[in-house]
Amino acid sequence: MARTATFTRTGGPEVIEWIDADLAPPGPGEVRFETRAAGLNFIDTYHRRGIYPVELPSGLGLEASGVVTATGAGVTGFATGDRVATFGPQRGSYATARNLPAMSLFKLPEAIDFDTAAAALLKGCTAEFLAERAAKPEPGDWVLVHAAAGGVGLILIQWLKAIGARVIGTVGSNDKAALAREAGAEETILYRDEDIASRVRAITAGKGVRVTYDGIGQATWDASLDSTGRRGVIVSYGNADAPVTGVALGILATKGSLYNTRPTLFDYYATPDERTAGAARLWEMIASGAVKVTVGQRYPMEDAAQAHRDLEARLTHGSTLLIPS
Repeated sequence: MARTATFTRTGGPEVIEWIDADLAPPGPGEVRFETRAAGLNFIDTYHRRGIYPVELPSGLGLEASGVVTATGAGVTGFATGDRVATFGPQRGSYATARNLPAMSLFKLPEAIDFDTAAAALLKGCTAEFLAERAAKPEPGDWVLVHAAAGGVGLILIQWLKAIGARVIGTVGSNDKAALAREAGAEETILYRDEDIASRVRAITAGKGVRVTYDGIGQATWDASLDSTGRRGVIVSYGNADAPVTGVALGILATKGSLYNTRPTLFDYYATPDERTAGAARLWEMIASGAVKVTVGQRYPMEDAAQAHRDLEARLTHGSTLLIPS
């Protein structure tokens, strides 16, 4: 018997329900995954709200760490007792246990504990492809990171600093500014009190940044356009506010022949080789100390609805974990 979150209609956090589920033995190519910690991510709220449509009813959550407790026929490379983690694409990480395809798992190095894995795998692999593949700033380049004190933001700042970029972070409070600076941001902007683009241009002697990483969406789109320098890149990787819609491509020309990409994690982790290499790079960055993972808050797993409320109200910092009771 497992406890698992489900939702049968889209909407606010109140649509999350908890049910008891009988689990069949793992099928061919599957393992039984017993959850130790689940990571909360903004994409979970997109699924719940219907921004990213899913077939209903649906499980919720992508990221989790745990232990293999049984294996199905044909499974190779994993055995009972293995410490593992996943970032999907299967939804359902808000569960005490479930059956998963073995191919969706990553083995954990001994140095990576369960909380770190659940806090870092999806966010850290996101930071990896954002910093090193979607747009790779050169050493000395100024870059702008929106939501700099969030789960992805804090990891991304450290990653960018490690490859030599100079980071400006937008944050909502002085406490979050301190977190962003501790992670390596040279400058922070309080977006509620300051005009983002004006400050960016002042910091960069009028040139603007080489790359803007925007996980907010509609609310920051204009600021991203006005902050990015000639022939720069806006990497629009999330919709924490709302999706960017109705954009005329000519705006990219008038703002300095800008580039814009809307990448997703799974297009950069599409093959076994990409998955292996990307996760290995993440573990390397954590083991070296270049990236430190901040767990800002932990909730009992069945308090997931409150965790969603706090995340959407921007009351959280760093990574958020849901812990089975």
